[in-house]
Amino acid sequence: MHEVSSTTSSAPVPESLSPIIEVEDAAVNLGGRTIWQQVQLSVQPGEFLAILGPNGAGKSTLLKAILGLLPLSAGSITVLGHPAKRGNASIGYVPQRRHFEADVHIRGRSIVRLGLDGGNWGLPLPFLQRRKAHDAATRVQQAIDLVGAAAYADRPIGELSGGEQQRLLIAQALVTRPRILALDEPLDSLDLRNQQGVAGVIRQISRETGAAVLLVAHDINPILSAVDRVVYVAQGQVAVGTPEEVITTEALSHLYNTPIEVLRASDGRIVVVGQPEEEISYHAHSVR
Repeated sequence: MHEVSSTTSSAPVPESLSPIIEVEDAAVNLGGRTIWQQVQLSVQPGEFLAILGPNGAGKSTLLKAILGLLPLSAGSITVLGHPAKRGNASIGYVPQRRHFEADVHIRGRSIVRLGLDGGNWGLPLPFLQRRKAHDAATRVQQAIDLVGAAAYADRPIGELSGGEQQRLLIAQALVTRPRILALDEPLDSLDLRNQQGVAGVIRQISRETGAAVLLVAHDINPILSAVDRVVYVAQGQVAVGTPEEVITTEALSHLYNTPIEVLRASDGRIVVVGQPEEEISYHAHSVR
């Protein structure tokens, strides 16, 4: 584990707040291979963290371990003071990109509602149904409003753009009012405008609701200016800190155990070069 900074956020966090997620000396082994090890991470309420790194480095594995979907081979992960477990109702999860084809006629609002009752079985008793209907409708509308999807929530989801669909999937994860929002490559396959729009929505959600956000990203260009810290996964190790602390020649060379050069273009982009060919990635950051 390469901890480049003890900083928990670029924004001040009250000392009275306890970490919402704590990862202590964690390791995951899959198929006899150690994916990463000695991971240390503490996440505060309201923080926005981007999980970065090359393909196959273990970004999604880290997110799934926090969700309790994968067992650790060493160390521990606690979420809200309890061991990480599958199906934690305090976590809203958006898995890797789902796309609805044009012939899917389910309304966007109904997709959001599935976040509340998609796991229910059988027919509810009439008096229970009436009592819960108002609260459910209110929650669905609040989630839709949070992601700015009110204008198209009642249209068939198959008719919507990729960015509009993704906003509704985020609303589905928010409808239970989670304290943690976990998103696995939510910007994948979106054009730049929609990437920036969705990233802005996620930033606003973390500020307005106080939910901690963990976002796995491959193309980090649209969100570096919005995140508080980055968690960079590479070569079985993890570096944690602000973008300015982690995405540097020194920090990444240490992480990859090979010379890496970080270049800053005149327009503010950061370009990372020198990784093995199959792991090349570029990170652009517009200086705030």
